[in-house]
This record gives sequence, C-alpha cells and structure tokens, in this order.
Amino acid sequence: MSFLELKDLRIHFPTDDGLVKSVDGLSFALERGKTLGIVGESGSGKSVTSLGILGLHKGGRAKISGEIWLDGEELVSATPEHVRTLRGKKMAMIFQDPLSAMHPYYTVGQQIVEAYRIHHPVGKAVARKHAIDLLGRVGIPQPDRRVDSYPHEFSGGMRQRAMIAMALSCDPELLIADEPTTALDVTVQAQILDLMRDLQQEFDSALIIITHDLGVVAELADDILVMYGGRCIEYGSASDIFERPEHPYTWGLLGSMPRLDRERTDRLMPIKGTPPSLINVPSGCAFHPRCAYEPRTDGKATTKVPDLLETEGGHLVRCHLSKDERRGIWENEIKPTLESA
Repeated sequence: MSFLELKDLRIHFPTDDGLVKSVDGLSFALERGKTLGIVGESGSGKSVTSLGILGLHKGGRAKISGEIWLDGEELVSATPEHVRTLRGKKMAMIFQDPLSAMHPYYTVGQQIVEAYRIHHPVGKAVARKHAIDLLGRVGIPQPDRRVDSYPHEFSGGMRQRAMIAMALSCDPELLIADEPTTALDVTVQAQILDLMRDLQQEFDSALIIITHDLGVVAELADDILVMYGGRCIEYGSASDIFERPEHPYTWGLLGSMPRLDRERTDRLMPIKGTPPSLINVPSGCAFHPRCAYEPRTDGKATTKVPDLLETEGGHLVRCHLSKDERRGIWENEIKPTLESA
C-alpha cells in the first residue's frame, strides 16, 4: 500500500438548497518523497479534499464516506481525537491565506512553539530555539528578532515562509500546500517553490500541491490530478499531462495558461462558461455544457457519467471520446494551436 491512499472518497455537505457534492468518488495514491499536483478551477473540490485528509471536516455537517489510508492507518473511521494527534507530526498543511490561518494575537514564534510542544515534551526555551532555527531555514532574516513579531508585521512572502516553518515544525511525513503562492509576486513565488522542493528532499516527505496555476505544478509535481465537479477527470505523470493530455478540460487549462518562453501573437483561449454548481452537477459528463467536442459523443456525454479509464502507463482519463479520437484532436487541432500561439 502507498504511504497515502484515497479510495472512493466522498465529502458531501447538506444545505438548505440541496446536497453539495464537493468531492464525489475520488481515488489516488502518493508515495513518500513524491509530489502530487491537484489542479482545477475554483469550486472543483481541491481544498475540500485536502481538509478531508487532515480530518478537519470531522464534527461538522459533512457526510464523509470512502477510505483515507495514511501509512497503514485508516482515517475516515478514526476518532477525531486520534486524527488530531496525527496533525502536525504525521501530516501538516500550508494554508492558502497565512494572515487568516495564523492567530493575530500571538507572535509568530509563540505559534510555532505551541505546534512543536504539542508533539514534543520540551521546555519553552528549547522550543523557542527550534522556532528560531526554523525561521532561519525558511529564509526569514534576523530570525532571533522576527520570532517575536506578529503576523501583521510580516510581508505576504514572509508570512508564507512563517506558515511553512510552522507546518514543518514537527517534520511531517505528509505536507499539503493549498495555493502556496497565491497573491505573491513572481520572484517570491519562485523562492517559495525552491524552498518547498529543498525541504521535501531533506525530509523525504510526501507533498501535495493544490493550485489552479499549471506553472506551479510544472515546476514541482511528479504526477498531476485534474479535478472538475468534485471528480478526477484526468490523472498522469507531469510529462503525460503537459505533453499528451487527453481530456478537453485539460486542453482548456493549458490553452488559458500564459507562456513567457516565446512571443504570444494571439489572445489566451479561455474555457467557455463557468464551473458547475456542486448542488446541481450536470448529468452525464459534468464538463459537457462547456465542451466543444460533446456533439461527437452521440449523446452519451449528456446522459452517462464516463468511467475513469487507463489509456496507458498509469495515465487515466474520464471521457466518452475514444482514445484515438482524443489523440487525433490533440495532435491535429489543439497542440498546433498552442504551439503557434
């Protein structure tokens, strides 16, 4: 069994308007030392998945089924108290907005010290020294002074570094980064990504990067999972997804990604329409209202949910178009357009 394995995970939220199917039958596996990138538009279920792995929906209104295996332990059926003992030490998360994720009343150092002492029987002085060392390792200047600063006294990039230091305080074996470079300028983004890569290699941790930015996963990920409407619609190695993508939604994501390595002559090609409501997910293939190739499916796209099938070598696609059709469209229509843009 892999270090982390999800089997048919479903996370649904009952509301007055109906059942929100945020995650609807998601399965994947991740080994130690490897990086999985989860991509998709806002509302596709990426962050709900990560919070589900950490057990942060337990005790709420969420209806959770399926299995989450972490290093041989099943977490969906585990008690909230047991999962809480695993957070920090076994698994940790870098949240999307460090300003709201960190407590404004306590200094950055106090928050790292608290996270460390929960799992280690040490005194405040030892924990404070550990916090200073961590802040220095993540690139915060004068860590012995900044350890006593409050979150609002840090810049966006510094807060993100402090958030990474807090997540790494107990050397977690699984690290989940939810939009780790959102709202940061490109030079700080590059520094944060380099830092995460270096720390992962040092700790040999499993890493999940959740983002809508394909440039981020191109930089870090070994494998990529594309989510849409709460489901996985394509999964494969980074080279598969960037060089041989087979789902029309993935083509759309690639076409809407700015390229800086060559001069662009045409406008970006956005995906038409908007992501589906997770209360009223379209029948059949959830992407069919936005898909230019829906007419080629003989009506199946509107009535039948496509299976997630392997095309070759671990590359999985959920689409009613045949393998030959998809590859023909990519090679003859999509790829030439992207390369000429």
